[in-house]
Amino acid sequence: MRNTTARRVTTRIQPPIRICFSGYVSREPKLKVISSKHFSFKSERCPIPEPSKEEDYPGFSEEDISKMNKIVKTMISAGYKNECSNAYSIARGNALYEQLRRLNFEKLNAEEVQKLSWEWLEADITRWIRIIKHFSHFLIPAKWKLGELVFSDDSSIFRGLFVNLIRSLITSLLDYAATVAMLKPSAERLFKFLDMYEALHGLNDAINGEEHESCNDLNSEISSVIERIAEGVVNMFGDLEKSIRHDAAKTPVPGGAVHPLTRYVLNYLRYACDYVDTLEQIFQQSAKLNQLPTSSSSPPEDMDTEKSPLAAQIASVMSLLDGNLAVKSTLYKDPSLRDIFLMNNGMYILQKVKGSSEIKKMLGDNWCRRRSSEVRHYHKSYQRETWARLLQCITQEGILVNGKVNKKVLKERFKNFNAMFDEIHKTQGPWVVSDEQLQSELRASISAVVIPAYRSFVGRYKHHFEAGKNMDKYIKYQPEDIEALIETLFEGNHSTSMSRRRF
Repeated sequence: MRNTTARRVTTRIQPPIRICFSGYVSREPKLKVISSKHFSFKSERCPIPEPSKEEDYPGFSEEDISKMNKIVKTMISAGYKNECSNAYSIARGNALYEQLRRLNFEKLNAEEVQKLSWEWLEADITRWIRIIKHFSHFLIPAKWKLGELVFSDDSSIFRGLFVNLIRSLITSLLDYAATVAMLKPSAERLFKFLDMYEALHGLNDAINGEEHESCNDLNSEISSVIERIAEGVVNMFGDLEKSIRHDAAKTPVPGGAVHPLTRYVLNYLRYACDYVDTLEQIFQQSAKLNQLPTSSSSPPEDMDTEKSPLAAQIASVMSLLDGNLAVKSTLYKDPSLRDIFLMNNGMYILQKVKGSSEIKKMLGDNWCRRRSSEVRHYHKSYQRETWARLLQCITQEGILVNGKVNKKVLKERFKNFNAMFDEIHKTQGPWVVSDEQLQSELRASISAVVIPAYRSFVGRYKHHFEAGKNMDKYIKYQPEDIEALIETLFEGNHSTSMSRRRF
């Protein structure tokens, strides 16, 4: 039986300890309100809230901490260890849950998560991430340091209290994450899953930082949920591949422009590579566990086979996209427009890859060189299909008969040239080449082939026509007119005035 003196001591102690332990609830600074927006599928990571730098332990002065330390020592030495532990746990537990309330988080069960649309669920996940980061980077370290000071002579007691203090809260947060991880994999959800994965790793590191064996079970629970989130991330890349494979549009993109699927996939990969270190970690671990899904597409032959599992996944996505675009190009009946479409999409892909150091590093220089070669191939094919055929109208063959110019043949040549050029300009006026450099190079290469040949042909034979109306009828354009009209191509113009100069 405890002696009367000890009972009187603790009677005097318990009221102030509850007041001191509870003081943190009312005086703890609130977490800053952080706005978060979601643009397309790009996730803006929640910044880590910073604690006040004015005090080491917000809500408590050094005097408060000293008083609590003395109270704890007195109660424990008087044999009231359990009462002291209970009082501390209740007060600090209330403080933790007060923080949870301030962060406006509502725990959702599995049934509710399944019913919510992704747009609504995203906002809840964002709040969940803020809470995890706040507890990882501020509350857990602060409560550990505070407890170590309050229980400075009895740290082993506090360490047991600490785990129990945070267990129920963290378990509820883990339950929510595990429920979200059960959602059907969808490519659009990748970025929130990556945010959750990183937040949980931060939580695991925060608890591991306390280096106490009583935290092992909690770390195991966190690691288990991390594995589920990681599995979801891997499956979402499978969903992306499935979406590419099944995107079977029946209507071609007007003007041979960059296809929306190309823009989506390249922007998706570029934003995904903002998390490149996290993704590398996930895919490396998944490869070790043999969990990587079998892709229907093999990496390109010119890709380094020793590349990381993530690089192989990126290459597989790119290969599927190439195959899909090749099928979509067959929707164009005009071979020239087909070349424009493949050229546009190939250049867009190349520029996006070169603009992302992470993707470029994973795919490698050989891949970029192959892509550049393909774009040049489509360029030459377009030029051969369109402009080489035009130049056949102004060949020298057959014009001279017995050393004299056959005017009938000559007139037919000019008429055919004019008709074909007008048709090219009318047909290709609405076509688009969106990359300015490619557009400029394409125009320059056309002019370099057509203008000298046309100028030479006109210069050689124009004196065979009478000046005035007869000449204008057959020599419809001067070389400068042709060059000016070529400069209007590939801007998507549906009508362009075909002004010309007279001789």
